[in-house]
Amino acid sequence: MFFNIPPDKLVYAIPLLILPILPNFWAIWHLYTNEFPTHQERAAWIVAQVVLPVVGGLGYILFGRKRAIKKQ
Repeated sequence: MFFNIPPDKLVYAIPLLILPILPNFWAIWHLYTNEFPTHQERAAWIVAQVVLPVVGGLGYILFGRKRAIKKQ
């Protein structure tokens, strides 16, 4: 796949491939640094990040981060 992309164009292709994964990385970091009302809810969000990386990350940003409680 990458072997057909000229090296000067690869500089533009790599960020486009990494961009959809960034919400997932942020969601995993947010899950780690915050608490949730139940352990099951946190575990469900972690499973969503692993099984559905892009969709899970966007879903967490839209719905999950509001339920997070700051660690003290």
